[in-house]
Amino acid sequence: MKDALMGFGQKLGKAILLPVAILPVAGLLLGISSALSGQAVLETYPILDNTILQAILQIMKAAGSGVFNALPLIFAVGIAIGLAKKEKGPAALAAVVGYFVLIITINALLTITGELAPPDADPRAYGQGAQFGVLTLQMGVFGGILTGIVTGLIHNRFYNIKLPEMLAFFGGSRFVPIINTFVFLIVGALMYIIWPFIGNGIAAFGEFATGLGTLGAFLYGLMLRTLYLFGLHHVFYLPFWTTAAGGTLEVGGQMYEGFQTIFLAQLSDPETTKFFGNLALFNSGRYLHMMFGMIGIVLAMYHAIPKGPKRKATAGFLLSVGLTAFVTGVTEPISFALLFASPLLFAAEAILFALSFVVASIANITIGSTFSAGLVEFLLFGVFQGNDKTNFLWALLLAIPVIAVYYFVFKFLIIKLNAKTPGRDDDEVTEEEQSHVAAVVTEDDKAKLIIEGLGGFDNITEIDNCATRLRVTVVKPDKIDAKTLKQTGAMNTVVRGKAIQVIYGPKVNIIRGEVDDYIEQNNIKHL
Repeated sequence: MKDALMGFGQKLGKAILLPVAILPVAGLLLGISSALSGQAVLETYPILDNTILQAILQIMKAAGSGVFNALPLIFAVGIAIGLAKKEKGPAALAAVVGYFVLIITINALLTITGELAPPDADPRAYGQGAQFGVLTLQMGVFGGILTGIVTGLIHNRFYNIKLPEMLAFFGGSRFVPIINTFVFLIVGALMYIIWPFIGNGIAAFGEFATGLGTLGAFLYGLMLRTLYLFGLHHVFYLPFWTTAAGGTLEVGGQMYEGFQTIFLAQLSDPETTKFFGNLALFNSGRYLHMMFGMIGIVLAMYHAIPKGPKRKATAGFLLSVGLTAFVTGVTEPISFALLFASPLLFAAEAILFALSFVVASIANITIGSTFSAGLVEFLLFGVFQGNDKTNFLWALLLAIPVIAVYYFVFKFLIIKLNAKTPGRDDDEVTEEEQSHVAAVVTEDDKAKLIIEGLGGFDNITEIDNCATRLRVTVVKPDKIDAKTLKQTGAMNTVVRGKAIQVIYGPKVNIIRGEVDDYIEQNNIKHL
């Protein structure tokens, strides 16, 4: 049961990444249009006050707002696709059907019971809001998440169902949208009854977490980084992003829930003078850690390597992962290098990560983000939005102290623990050796090695990936050969029961494609 729950949690975390990946698009459109169309910016740079340019920016703003307003449906479809084992297209259609049945069922029940907000009243006072023109309970993105999860489970149960011959046309994947219609009649009725309690509970939790102040920021950061180890951090942060757990705020005459949702709404609101305060508690610390803290860790790893060929051979790898963390906010190569060298190093990183949230909250740094917390988003959502809105100058002032603290802490720990970080492990595949492997191994051979490292086709029941990890479900975990996987460029391999994570970094999409091509070429049908 424990392995099953862990496996489902990891699948859900991976599935959430698909709709979350849409957020940078909305953020980019809203961020650029907001940064270049504000009155203060136009007064400072009159060249931007051009009719055609401002019209283009207004279109970008409208497009970003459109994506933002459709987030519940986007999450419903994205999560259903991510959870579906096969026939992902019908799963997406079923999610659309399910979501609309959900909100329309609730609307009908509110109408029947006389609880629907009157046309001349503010629906927020009744806990209601409009979704795609349908006045329903204000569930926000939660409604989409619920729809995606339920649809994924229904789809995997019924996508290959066989009906009697006279009904065969409606069998298989066609059956899923049909059965989903009836399922969400029930789900809608249940949510009509229980959502007010859930919504109030989430709001109370959000007030409690916010009320803890810097302590709440520390606990949030610590939990977020700890769950990162298991690939479950996406599941943890999403309620804070999209529900009242992350706070509530009225923006432009409309009430929004979740610090991420509020941030995106503020990006498109010209009246915003300061971004939502909960960004300082639950988000901005990521920039201090990923942009600056990781530089300190990489420098510590480098100087902890004895002078000689190993240091020189590892320098390129460390520079690469350090720049990746700084520019994009992707830190998994560094974090897992610490974890596999010594769990105490990862624990130290988790504590410093949490302390970064404390520092950001004290300095009241309110820089939002969409997917990562690297240089690109720091410029877009921090610098370009102005210091009055974000306090980004404090982040720059804290950069050197943060780098120094991380550097001295990790250099001391690595040497004291004699930890086998990159360049200190005698059995490690160096960058030079990996380059040699890459030069002599073709794509097919690499894919073949990956399959062999995972115990062969018979040991694999499912292969998928997230942003940086190949996620595999296997029959027998003891068949995993980490050394073989390392020869293919894997930085490390995490075995949690039957759920395997092979860390490749941002190039994992390419590697997943190579594995899929190899499977197809060899006509392997059971995966």
